[in-house]
Amino acid sequence: MDVNTITGYRFARTRTDLALTPGERIVAGGTWFFSEPQIDSTGVVDISRIGWPPVEDLPDGGLRIAATCPIATLANLSARPGWRAHPLLFQCATALLASYKIWNVATVGGNVCRSFAAASMVSLAVGLDGEALIWCPDGSERRVPIATFVTGNGTNTLEPGEVMRAIDIPGYAMRARTGFGKIALAELGRSGAVVTGRADEDGTTVFGITAATGWPTVLRYPDVPDAATLRTDVTSADGYYTDPLGSADWRRGVSAVLAERIRTDLDQPAGTITTGREES
Repeated sequence: MDVNTITGYRFARTRTDLALTPGERIVAGGTWFFSEPQIDSTGVVDISRIGWPPVEDLPDGGLRIAATCPIATLANLSARPGWRAHPLLFQCATALLASYKIWNVATVGGNVCRSFAAASMVSLAVGLDGEALIWCPDGSERRVPIATFVTGNGTNTLEPGEVMRAIDIPGYAMRARTGFGKIALAELGRSGAVVTGRADEDGTTVFGITAATGWPTVLRYPDVPDAATLRTDVTSADGYYTDPLGSADWRRGVSAVLAERIRTDLDQPAGTITTGREES
């Protein structure tokens, strides 16, 4: 795409460089930004050379994912001892409709900040209680769960001048058993529904619904719910929408089916859970 409104391009190497002038936009991988006209943008601030480690281990056994981490790097990350949730990293990456070339350029932070309903890294972060670390233009920082960071299809709580620094995944989530389900109307189509499930060591069970709803839906229980309770909660959730890739009723119905399959897996003894399911 010829983005003909851009008259300036610079690399940010320090936090000071992130201060934007009117018309400047932050870009990491740029796979979306450079794919269509950006009539409101006159400059680019590229953060791909800022030097943040793609991934870092957290003291509690969790994972920090830099906003600039390529999706391919995360998908191919080696497991640490005790990371039972590790398969979810690759599974959610496969929910992104993209070639391997996009995987190697598109970033985790860019995918989350674009906040499309079918954003695969939103699916991952929501499923693992991910929390965004956001740098504010006044030098402070704030944290917000990804589940509430995304407010709609393409909208979020990021304020002008703010930059997502990282997404932190807590250790308890990385140690949890997980399940994954995805469906699309076409074999190579965009995800119509993505459902993740997680059973923590203390019994807490969490289901995340993305792609099917305009904003993330999170259902949390003290233990594995019964089938009727889960189905009622899934089908009564707000935000199911209709577009050319699926009707709201279809999205609601398939989300309930995927959630039940994951619930059944999570209700089995540890070590018998399946790795995930994809359908078209």
